[in-house]
Amino acid sequence: MHDIRAIRENPADFDAALARRGDAGMSSEILALDAARRDKIQSAESAQAEQKKASKEVGAAKGRGDDAEFERLRALVSEKKAEVAAMQTEAKELDAQLTDMLARIPNLPAADVPEGADEDDNVEVSRWGTPATLPFAAKEHFDITGVTASMDFDTGAKLSGSRFVVLRGAVARIHRALGQFMIDTHVDKNGLTEVNTPVLVRDEAMYGTDKLPKFGEDSYQTTNGWWLIPTSEVPLTYSVAEGVLDESALPIRMTAHSLCFRSEAGSAGRDTSGMLRQHQFEKVEMVSVTHPDASDDEQKRMLRCAEDLLEQLGVPYRTVLLCTGDMGFGARRTFDIEAWLPGQNAYREISSVSTTGAFQARRMSARFKPAEGGKPEFVHTLNGSGLAVGRCLIAVLENGQQKDGSVILPAVLAPYLGGKTTLTAEGSLT
Repeated sequence: MHDIRAIRENPADFDAALARRGDAGMSSEILALDAARRDKIQSAESAQAEQKKASKEVGAAKGRGDDAEFERLRALVSEKKAEVAAMQTEAKELDAQLTDMLARIPNLPAADVPEGADEDDNVEVSRWGTPATLPFAAKEHFDITGVTASMDFDTGAKLSGSRFVVLRGAVARIHRALGQFMIDTHVDKNGLTEVNTPVLVRDEAMYGTDKLPKFGEDSYQTTNGWWLIPTSEVPLTYSVAEGVLDESALPIRMTAHSLCFRSEAGSAGRDTSGMLRQHQFEKVEMVSVTHPDASDDEQKRMLRCAEDLLEQLGVPYRTVLLCTGDMGFGARRTFDIEAWLPGQNAYREISSVSTTGAFQARRMSARFKPAEGGKPEFVHTLNGSGLAVGRCLIAVLENGQQKDGSVILPAVLAPYLGGKTTLTAEGSLT
């Protein structure tokens, strides 16, 4: 959500920031609606003052026996009362229109975000690892001999439709091990607090984390009105909504391993093969709630937490700073981590780490009390994948594949796999 006062004070800057995202300026439309709302409020207050004045004079007129003046004033009070009610209703309607308009406008990009139209304009900031040159034609994850029998898309489609999968046996265990490895690392090494959240949330939680009203079609809503979470960013972030924290409580750093659900609206025909783009998937999420002065450094810290996981797994990756045209709706700056997938001969996104500034906090009224006193201020919120478990499974399988159809697994997973380090071509662990 945007601060209407900031738009009033710097409309040109607001429009310029939207232009960097490729959006048309909206300050004139916003300020016209804001002016109409404020005018209606002021008119209601003036009419209410007249009503109060007339109400006092009614008693005086009755006391001195002036029946005509008494009736005139009583009629005036009734008239002003109706005027006030009508104006207040109109003011509320205008306020709702203004709030809805502001809620549909994306966050403004940070000054250091490069301008661009799409992913082709993203800026690579670093690389780690060297993609191995395999002495055979690399296969995609679902075609690796040791994987194929345990990654069942046919049964997934029979149960739920396209873009669902059933994992069995050793592959299911590797998938589970990856999630456990991520959570343990975040808790034991990175100092995050593990949280087990609901996967069903109310409208308020989706709205507060900028998933509604604009992107309702991207998520699933149940028949009783709850929403299946697109990621645990929603419940983790909204857990601090409608409250005032002590500054000493910041930063709050959380992580959760959860099921996630996305309708993938608008992605028809993209990544239809394999596990890359599913309607149901698992992700380990990181969320931080910080002091505004610390949010940029916090984003760098979260980025390193995600990168370190891939380094421990031995998966080559590159990190890119998203341009203005490729950032998500609520982000003011986003770094994507793209893992190397030999089967596709390409880097593909495995994590996004974003800072929203006060954008989400303003929507959900999440504030903190400054230690030195003064009015409460909005916190800053950040979120990042640490990591997408299914995509990490893809990366581990493809990067570890061998000519005979087996897969050499990362050593860090051995404690979660009973000491086993290889997925055989027959689909078992040894």
